[in-house]
Amino acid sequence: MKPFAIAGLQLQLSASRDNLPHLRARLDYLMGLFPWVQMVVLSELAAYGPSHSRAEPLPGPAERAFQEMAAKHELWLVNGSVFELCDGKVYNTASVIDPEGRVAARYRKMFPFRPYEADVESGDSFCVFDVPEVGRFGVSICYDMWFPETSRSLAALGAEVLVHPCMTTTIDRDVELAMARATAAMNQCFVVEVNGVGDGGNGRSLFVGPAGDVLYQAGTSEELIPLEVDFDRVRRCREFGVRGLGQPLKSFRDSPVNFSVYDPHSPAREYLHALGPLARPERGSRAGIAPAPPAGRGAPAPPPEEPPGEGSR
Repeated sequence: MKPFAIAGLQLQLSASRDNLPHLRARLDYLMGLFPWVQMVVLSELAAYGPSHSRAEPLPGPAERAFQEMAAKHELWLVNGSVFELCDGKVYNTASVIDPEGRVAARYRKMFPFRPYEADVESGDSFCVFDVPEVGRFGVSICYDMWFPETSRSLAALGAEVLVHPCMTTTIDRDVELAMARATAAMNQCFVVEVNGVGDGGNGRSLFVGPAGDVLYQAGTSEELIPLEVDFDRVRRCREFGVRGLGQPLKSFRDSPVNFSVYDPHSPAREYLHALGPLARPERGSRAGIAPAPPAGRGAPAPPPEEPPGEGSR
């Protein structure tokens, strides 16, 4: 057995005020109760919420506060993320801080939640880091998991635990929970997915094992979630298969298929280009309603025009 203790902090967060004092107090409380915890994971944008007005260059004040917290308790800390200001652009960036308070890695979210996060830039680099004598971790943020290429790439880089902060306040949380389980099974890894509550999310943080098994799912209020993960489970699962059956990472490695859909110039992407712009739906949108067929082919008469000021614009 190769155990490692990770705690998720599912906390009540505000979108309008500094959450750092609350984060610090709850971390102190967690470590007082569970001093054996070796890593703590916070939810996405935990420090200040989703306002760009608190974006700061890195290193910056929020990151330094997290460094102090990690050093005080001598643990690994994944700070969820903050909005990073760099060369006039805003990124959604997670910091990985080691037990001495040093920044071991930073990860910029690859897939901002567009079109809603239209003003957030995309990162272009994957993030894996090693805990010495334990194993390798990978980091992704919220909407990244909707793109299986991100998790597969982290697994191919050797990640055995996917650390996944999120800030989901919307009605698709159940979809994300299904994705987290599928991601764990497809990549034979642990998934640690931490959401906030209040302005910070609708909770239901989730720890998943490498066979897609739910280790723990939180409710919708504040929770401290300390759990041990066993790295030998990942290694056994990847060697002998999910429940002794499928070995999808090896099959992916050995596949002769060239996935042409990933070539931006491939004809295989023609359908994707036909989907229209990535735009936020407006009031009265007619998305999904097919246009009338050309006249002279038995087409029904078009509907009467809508009164001014109603319907689509």
